[in-house]
Amino acid sequence: MVQLSLTRKLAILSDAAKYDASCASSGSEKRSAKATGGIGSTAPGSGICHAYAPDGRCISLLKVLLTNFCVYDCVYCVNRSSSNVERARFSVEEVAKLTLDFYKRNYIEGLFLSSGIIRSPDYTMEEMVRVAKSLREEHGFAGYIHLKIIPNAAPELLAAAGRYADRLSTNIEMPTDQGLGRFAPEKRPGEIRTAMARVSQAHEAAQPEAKARHRPDRFAPAGQSTQMIVGAEASSDAIILNRSAALYAGYRLKRVYYSAFSPIPDSSSKLPLVKPPLMREHRLYQADWLMRFYGFEVGEISDATEGGMLDLTIDPKLAWALKSRHLFPVDVNRADKAMLLRVPGLGLKAVEKILAARRHHSLRLEDVGRVCASLRAVRPFIETIDWTPGATLDAGDLKARLAPKPKQMSLF
Repeated sequence: MVQLSLTRKLAILSDAAKYDASCASSGSEKRSAKATGGIGSTAPGSGICHAYAPDGRCISLLKVLLTNFCVYDCVYCVNRSSSNVERARFSVEEVAKLTLDFYKRNYIEGLFLSSGIIRSPDYTMEEMVRVAKSLREEHGFAGYIHLKIIPNAAPELLAAAGRYADRLSTNIEMPTDQGLGRFAPEKRPGEIRTAMARVSQAHEAAQPEAKARHRPDRFAPAGQSTQMIVGAEASSDAIILNRSAALYAGYRLKRVYYSAFSPIPDSSSKLPLVKPPLMREHRLYQADWLMRFYGFEVGEISDATEGGMLDLTIDPKLAWALKSRHLFPVDVNRADKAMLLRVPGLGLKAVEKILAARRHHSLRLEDVGRVCASLRAVRPFIETIDWTPGATLDAGDLKARLAPKPKQMSLF
């Protein structure tokens, strides 16, 4: 067997990891220790991904697989056992070495580690836990660690993963059990749900009670996430969002990530030849945001779809408002927070500013314009002491007037 250099392994295994989107590091706790000393040397760039926290911070992570060898033959995966790709495998020491070197050079803030399945789920999970344990206990690594859970690994390995990692993720891959059975027959939906439930229960048990003197052992303080592949099979956006809502309610997930299917080399005839529009992925994230932060029920968003698909020309909040015109206009001086959050163009911060300002005086249209990003989007749906939309709200061309205009590229 040809011995690959560490640099070549990094190139192969970072490229193989790019299909996993569930690697944002928001919600992590700070650790008191700092990594000490320095080992290893590699060029920056390969394997570094950029995720964004809810506050807008850009977070750099070393995102790699432990190995792209895999005993599973999932149709949608470039690393499936039947795929003709170059294979590589890191040792535990090599991943620790790369992570520490990148961290000390200020290239990254943490590690995202996943893996193909080698030998068995238990063996693979144990190797990943060994990486995290080595970084924490042997090297005093204080950065962020995100580990991918192997669903049918032993419960004690999941418990160990939660002790060393800030976040855990278990990908359900497909929006439906039927889709998973068709594209990944070796994976069992029940095993995936069991793993997610164990992580959820352990995370809940690790939360200290308000007046308790004893603090429970730490367990994945940034919670857990999952990923769904969009467009590999025929599930509508309504089906995807209903699945997400059930996952949030059942397992207290921090995030569901949506990854637009990307055609892979030597792919099966079961898969589409072209990837779905990236705007579909974007609209799903917007709809997900409405469920998590704006008080929308999944049924409300689904009711505003056409044939179960989100409108690609306008955002889901505007689509809902256009189908719920009987609820508008909203009086910004009287409406409660829940209704203000449903006004197209008003975000969380804008609503807080409106609520604070109207305690002191009645708001005019120009006052609203100062706190929102686009008064053009808001104006048809609100009333102020000097403005009412009148017939504008009922105009048949309102959607066309509010849809984002295509931007002309400029050379300057």
